[in-house]
Amino acid sequence: MLLLACSVQAHAQDDSDDDAGALMLADHVAATTAQASNWRNFVEGAAGNSEPRSGAIQDVQRLSMDTRYDGSLAADWRLMFSDRLDVNSPAQTPGDNGVNTLKEAYLSWQAKDNLLLDMGRINVRNGLSQGYNPTDYFKTGALRSVTAVDPQSLKENRQGSVMVRGQQLWGDGSVTFLYSPKLDSQPDNGAYSLDFGATNHVNRSLLSYSPKGSEAVNLQFMAFTQDQSAPQLGVNVAGLVNDATVVNFEWSGGQSASQRSQALAQAGLPYADDAAYSQRWVTGLTYTTSNKMSFSAEYEYNGLGLSQVAWNQLRAGNPALYGVYENWVQNQQELPTQRSAFLYFNWQDAFISRLDLSALQRYDLADNSSMVWLEARYHLLDHAEFAVQWLRNQGSSLSDYGVQPVAQSLLLVARWYFD
Repeated sequence: MLLLACSVQAHAQDDSDDDAGALMLADHVAATTAQASNWRNFVEGAAGNSEPRSGAIQDVQRLSMDTRYDGSLAADWRLMFSDRLDVNSPAQTPGDNGVNTLKEAYLSWQAKDNLLLDMGRINVRNGLSQGYNPTDYFKTGALRSVTAVDPQSLKENRQGSVMVRGQQLWGDGSVTFLYSPKLDSQPDNGAYSLDFGATNHVNRSLLSYSPKGSEAVNLQFMAFTQDQSAPQLGVNVAGLVNDATVVNFEWSGGQSASQRSQALAQAGLPYADDAAYSQRWVTGLTYTTSNKMSFSAEYEYNGLGLSQVAWNQLRAGNPALYGVYENWVQNQQELPTQRSAFLYFNWQDAFISRLDLSALQRYDLADNSSMVWLEARYHLLDHAEFAVQWLRNQGSSLSDYGVQPVAQSLLLVARWYFD
C-alpha cells in the first residue's frame, strides 16, 4: 500500500516503477488479466515559445508519437514493447529534428507461480523519492529526448538497458537479480540509434531484497556493481505516519571517486585520485488531503558532488573545465553540488472534475539558483488531454539553473490516445 501511495503521489501514472520489490510479480500477473487493451498509443503535439539565455525569443514545436504493447504471447510468456519518437523544432540534436527512444523491448517468462524471468531492454527505475534517486543506478545515459522536466516524465521517457532479470517471490519477501552486459563503448546520438553505448557501456549487476513489510513500513536493500568501480549499497524505506502522511528515506553509499574526478577522467583530462567512502541520500515526506491534494518536500544530499566552496571555485575558473563537469552531470542525471531541496504539489480534480494542477521547484542550496515548473492538465473523456506548461530557470551566471540554456518557456500541449 505504501508503494501504491507513492505512485499516486507521482502523478498517478499507469506505469509504476519496476523496482517495487514483492509487488512487481503481483503487478505482472494483474496486468495480464485486468488490462482492457494490450496497447497504449498516443500522439502528442506541443507549441509555444522559449526564451534563451542569449538571443531573441523563439517559437518551438514538437510532435511526439508513443506506443506501448504489453500482452501475453502464450500461457506463461509476455511481451513488453515501448517506443517514443519526438520531432522537435528547433532540433535538440544538431543536424536532426527527430529523436527516437526505444524505452523497452523484452520477453517475460513466468517459470513458476513465484518465479519471473525477463530478458531484453528494460527500463529499471529504483527508488521511492520523487526529486532525486540515489539508488536509481540505471539512469546514467538513459535520456535521449527531454520533453518535460517532471521527474515522472524523465523516468518514463528514457531508454532502458539490455539485461537479464529474475525475481523469486516467497512468503517472507522477494529477491531480484539482474545483469546488464557491456555491448558498446561509445554513445551514438543518431536519431534512430539503439544507443547501446549509452546504456550498456560497462558490465553491471544489481541484487535487491525486499522483506515482507508491515502495514506501516516498507523496506528494500540493494547491492550494485559495475566494471572498474567499487560496489555500492542502497536502502529504500517508506513509512506511513498516519492516513495522510508518508515519509521516505533513500540512501546509497560506497567507495567512489568524486564526480569532478569522474568527469575529468571520462574527458581524458588529468584528475585527482580521490576515491573514498561517500554517500548520497534523500529524506522527505508527502501529505495528502481528502480533496486529492498532495504536498511533497525532500532534502537531497550528494556526497560525490561539489561543496559550496569547490562549486564557486569551478565557476570562477577555467570555463572549459566547467563545461566538462556540467555535461557529465547532465548525462549522469546527478546533482552537481552536495545539497539541494525539492518541492512538489499535485491537485487532482482541482476546482472542476478532470482538471489536474501540478507544480514543482528544484532549489540548489549551494548557489541559491532554482527551477520552477507549473502545469495545468485537463482530461477530456478518456482519449484526450490538454495542458499548459510553464518553466523558469533562475540564478546567477554559471549557477546550477542559471546556466541552463532556456531561461523561460511556455507550451501548449495536446495529447490523443488511441488503441
